[in-house]
Amino acid sequence: QVQLVESGGGLVQAGGSLRLSCAASGSIFSINVMGWYRQAPGKQRELVATITSGGSTNYADSVKGRFTISRDNAKNTVYLQMNSLKPEDTAVYYCRMISVRDYWGQGTQVTVSS
Repeated sequence: QVQLVESGGGLVQAGGSLRLSCAASGSIFSINVMGWYRQAPGKQRELVATITSGGSTNYADSVKGRFTISRDNAKNTVYLQMNSLKPEDTAVYYCRMISVRDYWGQGTQVTVSS
């Protein structure tokens, strides 16, 4: 079993920055994909960014150039640096690990005020 714990959410003004962290613990298979997803009120959950254990990244078009995903394999932690935040980035952000199984964190709220 794998546990994912997110941190770093909060309230920020438009144009500001936040850094999310997701620490994984438990029985972690070394080859995996980790990522961030988000869900705004009344909307479906959507992909924000993913990163493989080899470091390949993928971003939603809406965050390209503003968000950066990275990971520290030694710490089993994935990060999401979010810059130039917009009110439409407001959502609950979820961490996900895809390996032998599919795991999700509990989510962290990000609120961007205009």
